[in-house]
Amino acid sequence: MMMFLVYVAFTPEFNDTVSNVKIGILASIGVFCVFGMLQFRDSLLIRPHPALWRVVLSFGVVYQLFLVFLLFQNKQDARMLFKYIDPVLGVPLPEKSYGDACDLTRENIMDQVFDVFALAHTVGWFCKALILRDYTFCWILSVMFEVMEYSLAHQLNNFNECWWDHWILDVLVCNWLGIYLGIKTCEYFEMKQYSWQGFADIPTFKGKMRRTMAQFTPKSWTKFEWNSTKNFKTYATVIFILTMFLICELDAFYLKSLLWLPPAHPVNIVRIFSYFMFGIPGVREIYQYLHDANCKRIGPQAWLLISSIATELLIVFKFGNGEFPNPAPKSVVNFWIVFLTLLTAYPIYQFYLIPKLQERNIKKKLQ
Repeated sequence: MMMFLVYVAFTPEFNDTVSNVKIGILASIGVFCVFGMLQFRDSLLIRPHPALWRVVLSFGVVYQLFLVFLLFQNKQDARMLFKYIDPVLGVPLPEKSYGDACDLTRENIMDQVFDVFALAHTVGWFCKALILRDYTFCWILSVMFEVMEYSLAHQLNNFNECWWDHWILDVLVCNWLGIYLGIKTCEYFEMKQYSWQGFADIPTFKGKMRRTMAQFTPKSWTKFEWNSTKNFKTYATVIFILTMFLICELDAFYLKSLLWLPPAHPVNIVRIFSYFMFGIPGVREIYQYLHDANCKRIGPQAWLLISSIATELLIVFKFGNGEFPNPAPKSVVNFWIVFLTLLTAYPIYQFYLIPKLQERNIKKKLQ
């Protein structure tokens, strides 16, 4: 790293101030990530190398600091800030609704099937399945996101889709395919036999190459069994994780709309990929805390993941003030009242009333 800085010091600088600032910021981020790679503590993941996950943690800190900085700006300045990153940004996005042509014609179906978001749905749910490692968990999340789209269609036109786009193309085709492939990948790693020989102990060149490629696969695999109805702690944790995943998904759409970021722009792609990298160790640390009695605290990757999602939500609330004047439909409000009531009533019944009744019945039998 220092040799790189020496090279920069003795190399003529650019005459363009904007280029110098951009390169200087990127270099500063790189230096911080190198420091984090050397000094931050390891996560639970060690493949392909613990240093990679320390770099992920370092970049997560940088992203969180950027979000805090963005939170202190006003909406217009925040939009113009991205113009320094890319001059094409900082202009209003064209409105697009997916619910205008809902007739089941070949043209309408092909238009949705070959949309770039169909592939994004599949790849995204494949990645979520690798993070959550639970078929039921992913299906609940998939259905709930479509419910969120129905609930927030009065604010964002992107959520206004045809019924068959919601439930057939998204849930039953794209999401299912991604979840299925992701869970099958998890099952492969779960059933795989792991044998880690040292390079010196492998006699053949082919074996050494195979061992080199295996370095980029997990050293071992932990099957996630969330057991959401086991006790109140696991129930509350699962609900919390589902909520954070939904908020993270919604943040992407709201930030894109409020900050005028086109869906296919590299800024959005970097954010999505970053959250995938944050989510792998973050959810793993939450699961460890939930199921390991010897684990007394949640790991730093999990805390940072929660903090980043929450800060994005605060940015959405601040910049969204006055942007969405349309009130929620009465049917949406009634649905959420019933849904949240049931969500609250279930743990009271399951974890309080039933144990009380069982305890009373035991006392009666003893008497």
